Amino acid sequence: MSLKVGIVGLANVGKSTLFNALLKKQKALVANYPFATIEPNVGVVPVPDDRLEKLAEVVKTENIVPAMVTFVDIAGLVKGASKGEGLGNKFLAHIREVDLILYLLRDFTDESVARVGSVNPDEDLETLCMELELADLDAKEKINLLSKKPYMVVYNTDEGELSDDRLRVCAKTGEGVDKLIRLAYEKLGLISFLTAGQKEVRAWTVKKGSTAPVAAGVIHTDFEKNFIKAKVTSFDDFVKFGGWKGVSEAGKLRIEGRDYVMKEGDVIEFMVGK
Repeated sequence: MSLKVGIVGLANVGKSTLFNALLKKQKALVANYPFATIEPNVGVVPVPDDRLEKLAEVVKTENIVPAMVTFVDIAGLVKGASKGEGLGNKFLAHIREVDLILYLLRDFTDESVARVGSVNPDEDLETLCMELELADLDAKEKINLLSKKPYMVVYNTDEGELSDDRLRVCAKTGEGVDKLIRLAYEKLGLISFLTAGQKEVRAWTVKKGSTAPVAAGVIHTDFEKNFIKAKVTSFDDFVKFGGWKGVSEAGKLRIEGRDYVMKEGDVIEFMVGK
């Protein structure tokens, strides 16, 4: 699925640094001045999932394919962006293209990085939200409104300062990034189902509430049309009983039809016709 998370914030809050931490490599330009990122950088990031290695041990394969989520590094907004200040109009257009907004707020103490906005990250959040609301007021089409998009708020903080009830990362070191990725995946309304065979272990992505034929279609488009039934078990039972044979012998294997609604962590094998 090609759903996108857009990293949005004022200039110099660490958007490109976070983007690089997400990709685990230096893919975006990082610089200590506003508008270092003008065109949005797009990166496809694996969703951390400890279950895959355990499944791989059961079926004895080294090939692991995680679920993926797409992040977009959008250049920094400034106050007045809704009226075209800075590179406002271009940036707002990029935000319209994403499915989830990740508001990144500056909450680190490195004064060598020029500060744009308030010393209070919550005031910066108000500024960002206001700019999107003002842009919506001026929008000719009242569909796909910026202020109505789902969002998450992330505080970019100093190393070792992640211990409170807010979602925090240290973009500079990558601390907290795995939790952020998993939460973004959930906020997009996505779940993972799992397949496990000698060829590979893989996490596949569907929207929450999808039926088994829709999930089969994620693997191959013909599978949805030719769906017959599905063998399903839970991740815990698959590992506990050592794979499909053990699950079947333990009475933990279910046969589900076209109306079955997929659950997070289902281990599944589809049966399809020709």
